[in-house]
Amino acid sequence: MHSHTVQPNGWVALRLPSDNVRVLQVTPNTTISLGKYGAFPSNLIIERPFHLTYEIQDKRDGESFSRLRVVPGTELNADVLAETKAEEAAANGEDVIVPAEGEELALVDESGTVVARSNREIIDDSARQTLTPSEIEELKRNGTAAGKELIAKLMLSHTALDQKTSYSLSKYKLLKERKFLRRFTVLPLDVPMLAYWMLEDKDATKIMELRQETMALVGCWADVHFGGSSIEGVKEPHGGRWLAIDDTGGLLVASMAERMGILYPQAQDESGGHDDALLAEPTQASAAQVDGKGEGEPVTASSSPKAPRNHRKRPRRDDLEDHYALTNTITLIHSNSQPNLSLLRYFDYDASDPSPTYPHHPLFTHLLPVSWLQLVKPEEDGAYSDKPAEVTPEELASWKTNRRGNYHRKRRRWARTRQVVDTARAGGFSGLAVASTMDPISILRHVLPLLAGGSPIAIFSPSIEPLAQLADCFSIARRAAWIQSPPAGTEGKSVTELDTWEGSAEYPINPTLVLGASVQTSRARRWQVLPGRTHPTMTARGGAEGYVFTGWRALPAEGRISARGKFQKKRAE
Repeated sequence: MHSHTVQPNGWVALRLPSDNVRVLQVTPNTTISLGKYGAFPSNLIIERPFHLTYEIQDKRDGESFSRLRVVPGTELNADVLAETKAEEAAANGEDVIVPAEGEELALVDESGTVVARSNREIIDDSARQTLTPSEIEELKRNGTAAGKELIAKLMLSHTALDQKTSYSLSKYKLLKERKFLRRFTVLPLDVPMLAYWMLEDKDATKIMELRQETMALVGCWADVHFGGSSIEGVKEPHGGRWLAIDDTGGLLVASMAERMGILYPQAQDESGGHDDALLAEPTQASAAQVDGKGEGEPVTASSSPKAPRNHRKRPRRDDLEDHYALTNTITLIHSNSQPNLSLLRYFDYDASDPSPTYPHHPLFTHLLPVSWLQLVKPEEDGAYSDKPAEVTPEELASWKTNRRGNYHRKRRRWARTRQVVDTARAGGFSGLAVASTMDPISILRHVLPLLAGGSPIAIFSPSIEPLAQLADCFSIARRAAWIQSPPAGTEGKSVTELDTWEGSAEYPINPTLVLGASVQTSRARRWQVLPGRTHPTMTARGGAEGYVFTGWRALPAEGRISARGKFQKKRAE
């Protein structure tokens, strides 16, 4: 798993009071700007735990940066705790502020003191003045306490505050806090958070509007999990191997890799164990940020240089040896010369770099990209068929360094392509996960023969029509008609030949290859839960609903199946 603290040059997600998410890379010795909420030095959050809420404080005299204050949980949940403490104090007979009969407490500050009541208490006339926009801007410029004073003045200057119910007043206060409170929460950038950020704040079409719950549904139905370590002495592909077709920029691949334990660099190295060289050393800022006086203490600035990495020397190996892992792999089928995996950069993996720095990212040896051309007609692909010429060691030694390096790079690229294509065409995969705009029938026509018997299939589509047509191809009625009266052109063919049958107008694909075909959808909606006011959030995001086709790869038996044995009919009474 990823680290529990913010690492130098690592990616994090900052949740703002407006519920928006800001994804950024924490570069040491820089300034992080959050727009109207303020700015602060990046060193203040390096080596600090995730899930802490910070408050950007005003600059002190003589300082050019803003300090951060860790907001304790008691302050974040002040309203709830105030009601609980009041009930406990009243039960113990203490002198507390208790609402009169039919009266509701409306506004409570961080210390639990009641600021205002609804419907009963009349606010002082001097505090009932309505603030003008110019006055609000002046308070924002000269305000202190990270916007809390401005919120309090806005609450007291509301002319109809005494007419609001407790629910209306709570919503009004929350709205002002989201607008003026200078707070943020540091969250780890995992796959669900990346999907949420792309869906809500970036371009949702780049990930096919794939929501978190639908992405989890694809991973569950495809049964993606850690497939086990490689067995010593076995040179053939074995263990958990999954096929993937991803048009979401790498989001589906990232979700699968996270389930398999090969997404984060510090999770494991090429040998399957932990790599201490990938763990960043503590920076100098961690000692000065917390002094043990409590989580509400200010976080001060400190120098935080980039954590050094102890890169081990890359072991030398033959250019034509296997470059990829033999188990726990993802074979990605793509349409272009290179796959689109731009979102994997948020997990420190660059798919466009053929020779990354050693030690490698786990995906470098566990993610096997193969194009449709290489899978269907590999002999027409030059990278697969054109083997570099053999050169004697004496002739190679006489070449210049650049020419010798190019020769080794070409041989390694050919060996990698050869290994990926040969293992993919050999089949035996454990499952299939698809999120693509291509026709799912054409996808399965070429991919189904590569799956092992009983392998799960999960295909995502923003609309239901392509998946409904696919499910109809494997319906019970169509499969029964195929068995009773096989179509023309299939007589005398073996089971292996029928797996790669090109299809017809009546049978686009062999209907006996998939069992349990179904289409489903799932959407987790946000709800407002209040006594007597429980309903879905009416302003939730729209977009595509998203549907998932599921099924299992079947291996049809040869010949006719007949029941044998002795059967006795029960006598009718």
